[in-house]
Amino acid sequence: MKGHTTRARHPRSSAGSHQLWGGRFAGGPHPALVAVNRSIDVDLRLWPFDVQLSKAWASTLVPARVLTAREAGRIRRGLDRVGRRIAAGVRILPADEDVHTLIDRLLHEEAGAVASRLHTGRSRNDQVATASRLYTMHAIDSTIGKMGALMRTCLDRAETLTGALMPAYTHLQRAQPVTAAHWLLAHFWALTRDVERLRAARRAAGVMPLGSGAVAGSAFRANRRRLARDLGFHSISPNSIDAVGDRDFMLETLFALATLAVHASRLAEDLILFGSSEFGFVRFGDAFSTGSSMMPQKRNPDALELARAFPGRVTGSLMALLMVLKGTPSGYNKDFQEDKRPLFDALDAAALLLPAITGTVRTLRFDRQRMRSAVSSAMMATDLADQMVRRRASFREAHAAVGSLVRQAEETGTDLSGLDPAAFAKAHPALGINARRELDPERSVRQREIEGGTGPLAVRRQLTEAMRMLDKL
Repeated sequence: MKGHTTRARHPRSSAGSHQLWGGRFAGGPHPALVAVNRSIDVDLRLWPFDVQLSKAWASTLVPARVLTAREAGRIRRGLDRVGRRIAAGVRILPADEDVHTLIDRLLHEEAGAVASRLHTGRSRNDQVATASRLYTMHAIDSTIGKMGALMRTCLDRAETLTGALMPAYTHLQRAQPVTAAHWLLAHFWALTRDVERLRAARRAAGVMPLGSGAVAGSAFRANRRRLARDLGFHSISPNSIDAVGDRDFMLETLFALATLAVHASRLAEDLILFGSSEFGFVRFGDAFSTGSSMMPQKRNPDALELARAFPGRVTGSLMALLMVLKGTPSGYNKDFQEDKRPLFDALDAAALLLPAITGTVRTLRFDRQRMRSAVSSAMMATDLADQMVRRRASFREAHAAVGSLVRQAEETGTDLSGLDPAAFAKAHPALGINARRELDPERSVRQREIEGGTGPLAVRRQLTEAMRMLDKL
């Protein structure tokens, strides 16, 4: 009849179907809805965790008298076979709308009709929330492991650079001399904060929602605390409505990854600058450099440039998830189908880039002479002012006197060390005959033994503390 569209009966509503919903519908969904509703291309990677939680749930259904011990064992063994099939590359059917439907179908093939009892007392709402948390905890552990490799590489390189001097920069202008080890340790300490943020995100993910059902909690008694321990969670969710709608752990993970990306980008930018011909402090290893299709002389630090772009990708993922969540009412909403894509993409990016950054740092060659030659005597202007203060001048008048010397050096086209000794005494009586010795960069560094400073002993203490911290990862 004109104006009437006949809807074909959905295959999941027929006998032998494994669709987890649809009984209340007379017909199947429109193909356009099927297409947009299908998420298995994204969530398939959750399969090991869905299998894990399903095995644990089968055991929980025994004391709830839903399954016998034999039936639960049959389901667990069937799930093991399902896992092996998926790992080997099982064929995905058009009707497998998500990873949970796929596993349900395969479990029926492996365990028979008893598989239909597994979904008792749970919903895809608490199921996907639990699998996502298990995945996130696992992925964070892997990310921290890769970060540990980068941090250890930074420490190994810093150990060899304790005697190498270089300029430190503020406003990208030469500021004061430091050891190259001290510069590299600055990036190490930033990474330690990233580890702590990721650990906090992992703890946020470690709250088990399983047993919350669709939104009101399961009607079948389950020992959720034992279930949580068996699955590796540290606690259980206190409220079923919050449990199925909580994605804060994803936000915290993405924020930690975005901050890590910023720190990785800052390290990359330092090294890209230091590897340029204008600086020449480092040379990139062949294994982590590329060439130009036109210019034979080029050596490009591609891994570092990709690391510099890393924050845009990950921050975009964070913003995308914030926008998914910002208008959702309490409980589970289909919007949450879009929560995993940004999380997975950010974790994938970190997994790709961290080893490449590690390899780049490991294969760097530092040009100590070039770094040392970039340290000019003007960078010890603060040391001159400090010496005047030790001779009872105020820092304000010391700053003005040394500033006048710097201006003279600039006007005469020389460095501070090139000024006539009389110029120092003329600038201020506290700048005596020995003032020029304060222009020695090694002396400048040695005077900064304050905790956290660039003095040799202070840097050695930093290295010791850094090694101790790294051993706890």
